[in-house]
Amino acid sequence: MLALFIWVSLLLISITHWVHSWRNPKCKGKLPPGSMGFPLLGETIQFFKPNTTSDIPFFIKERVKKYGPIFKTNLVGRPVIVSADPDLSYYVFQQEGRCFQSWYPDTFTNVFGRKNVGSLHGFMYKYLKSMVLTLFGYDGLKKMLPEVELTANKRLELWSNQESVELKDATASMIFDLTAKKLISHDPDKSSENLRDNFAAFIQGLISFPFDIPGTAYHKCLKGRENAMRMLRNTLEERRKKPRKNPSDFFDYVMEEIQKEGTILTEEIALDLMFVLLFASFETTSLALTLAIKFLSDDPEVLKRLTEEHETILRNREDAGSGLTWEEYKSMTYTFQFINETARLANIVPAIFRKALIDIKFKDYTIPAGWAVMVCPPAVHLNPEMYEDPLVFNPSRWEESNANNASKHFMAFGGGLRFCVGTDFTKLQMAVFLHSLVTKYRWEEIKGGNIVRIPGLQFPNGYHVRLHRKIH
Repeated sequence: MLALFIWVSLLLISITHWVHSWRNPKCKGKLPPGSMGFPLLGETIQFFKPNTTSDIPFFIKERVKKYGPIFKTNLVGRPVIVSADPDLSYYVFQQEGRCFQSWYPDTFTNVFGRKNVGSLHGFMYKYLKSMVLTLFGYDGLKKMLPEVELTANKRLELWSNQESVELKDATASMIFDLTAKKLISHDPDKSSENLRDNFAAFIQGLISFPFDIPGTAYHKCLKGRENAMRMLRNTLEERRKKPRKNPSDFFDYVMEEIQKEGTILTEEIALDLMFVLLFASFETTSLALTLAIKFLSDDPEVLKRLTEEHETILRNREDAGSGLTWEEYKSMTYTFQFINETARLANIVPAIFRKALIDIKFKDYTIPAGWAVMVCPPAVHLNPEMYEDPLVFNPSRWEESNANNASKHFMAFGGGLRFCVGTDFTKLQMAVFLHSLVTKYRWEEIKGGNIVRIPGLQFPNGYHVRLHRKIH
């Protein structure tokens, strides 16, 4: 009996010590305030609780109010410092490769691949970035402009002949087909399988509780990756067996790099790169475009000003039948302000993760080596101290701002070394689509749908409109 008592006592002491250690992690300095939550789970369940407002996610807002803009927590078993502080967030981006490196939870890397561009560092990351810029850089975008405009015109014409369109799905299809064509020459009309369907549940799956159980969003996300990767591997094998004499897409360029003597590019890295580009290029832009049209529908004054800018471009054109020129595109001052304001409120990237490489002292706190840091763009973009009436859509607030660069107060496209290489491609697609839309069509909202909100991210789901051709 005494032995049993001693055993139970030791067990209770061990559990108590473990719980105490969990809640009070060691640090060679002062940790930010906060709670580590329950052992193993941390505060994961609270973090994934759906957000019911357009404001800063409740999980973040509640803790900022209680602890301040820098606090500690534990998500999916990992100690995390959360930054809603513009200075710390900017510092994290600027210290890439020195004090911090890109890091994402296993739930993310399981979806995007262990060798995805976001998980690579140093020379390999810079090498892949330079590869992508051959497609999405300045020269590539100039060449792509006519094709982007042609695609927008064709889709708008198609939609105008339909009773109504669900904007999120319709814009995603348009952008995906264009991007897949440029990347891998994918033609949905000739393919035996719908490649885009494999990406359909990704946004919900990425920001969901990581249960890989049939029926869950995360499981659907992983199955989508499996199917998409199989298609990409098949494409790679076809290109290897039957090389094309005249390279015509990004995959051809990737194949040339793989086959170079002494190359550092492996098939695994190349396939993960293609997968990430396919996902990121269409999912984020379609969300932004859908919200942009929703904002225009809700604000006639903004629509009027945007329309005037684009109709002025048409009036000043010598050849009325010609398409957009690069100079005309670059002259769209108000349009870029509109895009920035859309990106600020959309918060398409609700969280950006890094990992501390060394113990880092910032202000009064220490961020221990090995801890994750989660930068929260919504907390920056919706900060009333920086943006007056932050929940109000107001493109004019960007008139005095540099609309092209990341800053302490605008990080919709990341920042520092990892500033999104697809930013200019996204802006090009949005601006060109808006040009075609407001100069040639008017629309009416048929069904408002639901604003789907998950931690830090919102997007219209089931938002239907009917398009009507303008009569000039």
